[in-house]
Amino acid sequence: MAIRPFLAMTGAEMRNSPGISQGICWMACHFSPYATRLSNLPPGLPPGNLLMVDDITPIHGHRADVIAAQLEDAVKRLGCTGILLDFQRPDSEDTAALAAHLVKALPCPVAVSDVYARNLDCPIFLSAPACHEPPEDCFTPWQGREIWLELSKSPELITLTAQGARIDPLPCLDADGAGFREDRLHCHYKTDIAEESAAFTLWRSREDLDALLQTGEKYGVTTAVGLYQELR
Repeated sequence: MAIRPFLAMTGAEMRNSPGISQGICWMACHFSPYATRLSNLPPGLPPGNLLMVDDITPIHGHRADVIAAQLEDAVKRLGCTGILLDFQRPDSEDTAALAAHLVKALPCPVAVSDVYARNLDCPIFLSAPACHEPPEDCFTPWQGREIWLELSKSPELITLTAQGARIDPLPCLDADGAGFREDRLHCHYKTDIAEESAAFTLWRSREDLDALLQTGEKYGVTTAVGLYQELR
């Protein structure tokens, strides 16, 4: 691939994949529901990898200085090259304040999800473009910013009926080598035609992901992160 993606892995996946020491993004580090600290920080991690923090547990009551101190210690202890803040709860003032504090406080690059990164001087963590969406439409609003891109095969089903079109996400689809290639959208597709409907299944193969990253580089993508379960 144009950019070698970091694989977002859990501790269990790392233990079951001892041959992987680089290109790791430790995931599932989150706000503790029982204390004002982060939970699930890695006890060990080879240097040169990333650490991801999510907000699956709401931030309520957590102090920015405590979180910053924990992450600074982890960065120095583990030799992390960056922190990824995968915050997906919009309109949380506490979360926005924490992201702004960490961008300034930590001694490494901090990428922040597009929900909170617009007014911050930091890399932006951008969700993968949907297969039906021209990648340029996703990247162009952020041109001039450093982009860390979520990488996903992004399977989806588009159903056309007399009532209109419906787009539904699909579970992970392993269909490399099947279907027809759509170069502009960097995806593959197959069609199923019935008497009163037409269905289009779209997904990204490995070659599509490579093409997506090559396009993304033109718009500022420097780093890619995808789930180990999907990209291994």
